[in-house]
Amino acid sequence: MKILWTDGSASPNPGPGGYAVLEINDSEAAPVVLGREKDTTNIRMEGCAMIAAIKYAGEDGCEIHSDSEFWINVLTKWAPTWQKNGWKKKTGPIKNLDLVQELYDLYCSHDVKLVWVRGHVGTEYNELADEWANRARKGEEL
Repeated sequence: MKILWTDGSASPNPGPGGYAVLEINDSEAAPVVLGREKDTTNIRMEGCAMIAAIKYAGEDGCEIHSDSEFWINVLTKWAPTWQKNGWKKKTGPIKNLDLVQELYDLYCSHDVKLVWVRGHVGTEYNELADEWANRARKGEEL
């Protein structure tokens, strides 16, 4: 199982955005996927990072460390009910439904463990994922 750390960034929010997926091997971290969009939000970039992580891991499965409590809640608490209700919720339309559906399908069809980490409190790999997401936002590529 691959150990991956993800993060997304948009600055300003909304505005140009980037995301990063880091793989951890033997206490070494390296970016394995970077992506960017011209006009997006932090939330979208966090979701894109998780999608990229699951696709990168493929059949190996993965443990994703993320500071996005929102996306972890989407996958573990809200999406199952939204799916049962025809991708609708009582309070109105589901924002970022395209990402929600793609990510939930990947989550359900792959071996994925989600680990929430508090963001921006000095956690080494979270800070590194944030740095790479910002570098991707600015146009850096692997």
